[in-house]
Amino acid sequence: MDYLRMEKPSCKKKMESSSLGFLELVFSWSFRDVLNRNLYKDKVQRIPEIFSSTAHYTSAFEKPLAEETRASLCSGMESVGNAPACEISRIELSKDYNPPKELYYNILSKKIADFKNNGGHYEPETGDLIVLSNIKPRRIEDLNVPGKPFAVAFVTTMEEGSDMTRIQLSKDISSELKPKPEKRVRVFATYLINLVTNMRIWRALNPDPQGLSMNFALKALRPNSDEGKDCAICIFNVDSTVRGDIDSFELDESQKNAVLSSIAMRKCSHQNDSVKLIWGPPGTGKTKTVASLLFSLLKLKCRTLSCAPTNIAVMQVAKRLMGLLLQSLKHDTYGLGDVVLFGNGERMKVDDHDELLNVFLDYRAEVLSKCLSPVDGWKHTLVSMTSLLEDPVEQYRMYLQNRGVFDEEEDEEDSDGSKSEESNECEDTKCSRLKRSDRKHWKEVIDKSMKGSNNNDDRKYKSNHELLTFEEFVKKRFYSIGDRLAFLMKNLYTHLPTSFITSDAVRSMISLLDLLKILEDAREKVNQTHQLTMKKAEFLEILKSLPEQFPVPLFSDIQAIKTTCLMNARLIFCTASSAAKIQTEGMEPIEVLVIDEAGQLKECESLIPLQVPGLKNAILIGDDKQLPAMVQSKVAENADFGRSLFERLANLGKKKHLLKTQYRMHPSISSFPNEVFYGKQIIDAPNVKERSYEKCFLQENMFGTYSFINVSKGKENFDKGYSPRNLVEAAVVNKIIAKLFNEHCITGKKVSVGVISPYKGQVGLIEEKIGKKYVTYKDHGFSVSVRSVDGFQGGEEDVIIISSVRSNGKGSVGFLSNHQRTNVALTRARHCLWIVGNGTTLINSESVWKELVVDAKLRGCFYNAEENKDLDKAITIALFDSEADVAESLSDRLAAIKLRDGQGDSSSRFRNSFESRAKIDSIIRYRKW
Repeated sequence: MDYLRMEKPSCKKKMESSSLGFLELVFSWSFRDVLNRNLYKDKVQRIPEIFSSTAHYTSAFEKPLAEETRASLCSGMESVGNAPACEISRIELSKDYNPPKELYYNILSKKIADFKNNGGHYEPETGDLIVLSNIKPRRIEDLNVPGKPFAVAFVTTMEEGSDMTRIQLSKDISSELKPKPEKRVRVFATYLINLVTNMRIWRALNPDPQGLSMNFALKALRPNSDEGKDCAICIFNVDSTVRGDIDSFELDESQKNAVLSSIAMRKCSHQNDSVKLIWGPPGTGKTKTVASLLFSLLKLKCRTLSCAPTNIAVMQVAKRLMGLLLQSLKHDTYGLGDVVLFGNGERMKVDDHDELLNVFLDYRAEVLSKCLSPVDGWKHTLVSMTSLLEDPVEQYRMYLQNRGVFDEEEDEEDSDGSKSEESNECEDTKCSRLKRSDRKHWKEVIDKSMKGSNNNDDRKYKSNHELLTFEEFVKKRFYSIGDRLAFLMKNLYTHLPTSFITSDAVRSMISLLDLLKILEDAREKVNQTHQLTMKKAEFLEILKSLPEQFPVPLFSDIQAIKTTCLMNARLIFCTASSAAKIQTEGMEPIEVLVIDEAGQLKECESLIPLQVPGLKNAILIGDDKQLPAMVQSKVAENADFGRSLFERLANLGKKKHLLKTQYRMHPSISSFPNEVFYGKQIIDAPNVKERSYEKCFLQENMFGTYSFINVSKGKENFDKGYSPRNLVEAAVVNKIIAKLFNEHCITGKKVSVGVISPYKGQVGLIEEKIGKKYVTYKDHGFSVSVRSVDGFQGGEEDVIIISSVRSNGKGSVGFLSNHQRTNVALTRARHCLWIVGNGTTLINSESVWKELVVDAKLRGCFYNAEENKDLDKAITIALFDSEADVAESLSDRLAAIKLRDGQGDSSSRFRNSFESRAKIDSIIRYRKW
């Protein structure tokens, strides 16, 4: 059987998909359905390794997608008490309201909620699934109270320039939720989940036969063992200029070959290969390699889409690319217009990354709308400056005629009908730190940058009842228009794609900026008019040549600018899910798709960018030996719903180009994962083998570069949740951090510490013990980060402390035995890795952790925690506290029994009787009673 035949889905299949849309499916679930973890148990089948047809392939993901959505919604409902919410001040029928199915309403939310809201004030966003109710739900049971109506709604659109938000309801709202003129009804909207990504996946699985094409996706899914090999002929023929750029990146051989073979694949006619896998184990410079590849494709003017599963991953590569690009630009920032980053600015936190602001689409569109404004934009400013230089006397005459006395308090107009330049003066500086990503925010930011430099030296030339002299008028007007002209020129050549503005026009603009700078420097000198006269002819000549060199684009509408920038960009950054936005009709074809962190992207989600128009080649960069995408549903996880396309293709025999040299870990740390997970294929780079890379943060042998610290007396428990934790291990970790902090205070040695545990319960316990003790010391060189393994993927710190938690006689370690999770945990440290755990439990587990403990013993890196007096003391105190908790629980039980038997409350006497450790131990021995 072929892996996948190039077969179109049947009409029947398409009709079924279109008749039962994704949102309709979600709306069909009852409250009980959402909470039913077995709803799809018998319907979800394991996703096959091979498929008989296109329809077989796409349908294999639909039920797992539905089950994963149900699980996410269930989780949202279970945590509804802590969810963000807002109060609705108005509900009205939408013009699209068309029962029984198209139940559209418009809602208006209050800006300030008048109830306690643990999740903070909430503003509904497109794609959110919300619940409307008369009360703010504090727990899941509040959503199913008889007589207390609620309705689930989907946020469809947010009208531009309007405060109203359109929603679609699953059922028509009851009379209790409808506004009444005679009675005020309070209605709350509470966030549950966002459905945007899952809806895009659903559409990718059911593409419109007249629209998106599955052709490239299906071609990518038909690998054989011969594909993936590098073509020596095409690599040899790569342009010498490109080779020179690649050589300048200081890449190692495996990185350089990965870039060269990817570039060669574009034009290769010797092999039928359209997909390349680049395998990047931890610390092998994957991000550097991807950025170098993207830079090379940009220089070749190859239209490229760069995606990743998360905003964080997208930003990481974009920042690295910008570092290379800014160093290479010949004419200031000209060329940045060919790069676009788009997405939700608030989630991306673009305001924290100044280097990315100039390529962020929302900001770019607002800047260009100002520059191209017919009122005070590029054309108007050129005319104003030209008129002033060609006939300053006429301009002054019109000033006298139309203005009379110059009053700085009035909002006056110039002779040409525009507002006073004083109100439009601009400074060529970066915008203030950004706080929000919406349209209003960007508009305010750019308005601020254009409103003027408020030069006090200009103010001295006038008073409320004093006319400017001719000389004062010319100087003031020249510098005012000049400031605005500088702002416009710099932003036009920064933000417009290079296809809109030539390098000759940019050189002219830069010459004008240089002249303006000379005149600005002369501003404080006495002979300013002489300087202006000397440069006037040169300035005017360049100024008059610009309209011919740079025909101004004929658009200023925000959405038109965004579309134009996307269509003409050479390199586009976004998440894989957001790639759906560039699958619109008329969009310029994308030639190459680069997916970073491809091992963390669900296979069905990768179909979204694989369907962009015109795609010829795809390059997937990742590591299938690390964690795959997060899947909430156990049913979907067991069906391999989280498996990536990278992993599938690798399992089917497609060759992976391995990045072989690791630059992160000391060899003592890299030794075990290299042998167990990568078959000793990874080489330690020279930098990690240098003596200076071996850091000593604590003096004891136990705290060397690599250690297993055995904590045999710990006990795992589940507290109030389902995630195990270990109080004794947490106490040991806390003491180690305290020792590191004391050493930092004495020596001043900077150190970043990461604490990793596979279990959320242990992460929460350690965070509780540490508190905010070390937060204020981060700027002084001491930082502590506590996260789960999943949360640490992609991160690294100087010192990593792992708490394995599990401590039992059966050797049960649960998902700790997962190779991918273990690999991530063991490869985050740069200089020191200290593993805290119960050696006996881990050896009895017969998992990869048995190999790890045995390896530590053979290498002489196994230590008992009690051998260190500080750790021994911490263990003793933790055991005492733990047993005291048990004893207190027993005392409460005894008190309850005595109260039941009429003997009074003796719990206080019972507690006071525990005067020694021995007495507590005696209670523990009888806890079965």
